Amino acid sequence: MCGRYAQSADMRELMEQFEVTGSAPGQSIPVNWNIAPTNPIYIVRSPIKEESETKKDLAIVSWGLIAPWLSDVIEAKTSQSRAINARSESVHEKPTFRDAFKQRRCLVPAQGYYEWATALGQYKPKQAFYISSRDGAQLSIAGIWSSWRAPNGEVIESASIITQEAQGELATIHSRMPVFMPRNRWDAWLDPKNKEIEELRNLMVVHSPESIVKAHPVSTAVNSVANNGAQLIEAIELGEPETLF
Repeated sequence: MCGRYAQSADMRELMEQFEVTGSAPGQSIPVNWNIAPTNPIYIVRSPIKEESETKKDLAIVSWGLIAPWLSDVIEAKTSQSRAINARSESVHEKPTFRDAFKQRRCLVPAQGYYEWATALGQYKPKQAFYISSRDGAQLSIAGIWSSWRAPNGEVIESASIITQEAQGELATIHSRMPVFMPRNRWDAWLDPKNKEIEELRNLMVVHSPESIVKAHPVSTAVNSVANNGAQLIEAIELGEPETLF
């Protein structure tokens, strides 16, 4: 899963890295080192009205996809925390996610994300880790987004991160990881005309994530969403990992 992440880049940096030549928000999101469900996040997507396939927009949405059939604002916002992640294995089938997967895919930029060790790994359960790009750039995570209209006319745009079974070293921490989207797949992933399910599923297949990201343990301070700041991603020393065999 991906339950929290960090975003420290400003809009200009994001637009440059993700080659955004379309629209951008009128104001930026404050730096956030502990993004939680329902918080505002950046996404990169194809233009909603623009026909050009070469342009990308930068948008601000809330984290956690709102199910299209919900009709109550309070229920819709409450449901978001249960839909921050969509599984790559079933995103094309689940009622909450399938329409967005077919038509409204996006990239979710992240400075890095946090994961908590499970009893299935080598580390003490609930030990927090920070996972970030090896090259220092923003991670490019596969996502989906949706637009929901409330009965009072309010429009809420929301997004979910897509996850897959953890691979390599990340599997020693948790059983799931985000789907990292390589640069050479961006155009095919964002293209709203691309509705071939098997092709889209193949785009989400990521091997050897250890070549993309690195992980280190961090303090329990990140466990509280009330805590924020760059100190949350600082590495701490641990004892030797527990041996399960």
